[in-house]
Amino acid sequence: MSEMELRHELKEIIMDIVEIDDFNDDDNLVTQLNVDSMLLLEIVARIEKRYRIRIPEDCFPKMETLNAVVHIVSGILQPVGR
Repeated sequence: MSEMELRHELKEIIMDIVEIDDFNDDDNLVTQLNVDSMLLLEIVARIEKRYRIRIPEDCFPKMETLNAVVHIVSGILQPVGR
């Protein structure tokens, strides 16, 4: 999966949960999209289910923008040594 495809899918997940039509990749999820801790947990759960991964809890505070989410998820999806 390319980073572009991953970015698109992750954006779709966030838009579905937050119930918005679009947002910029560098918009802050908390301050600009009003994502609270419950919505963030829902986003994380959906991502984990979709990609069959586990996002460490210490990554949650870093998930401030779509760009950050893509970086975290792509890092988990990449095999070690790549």
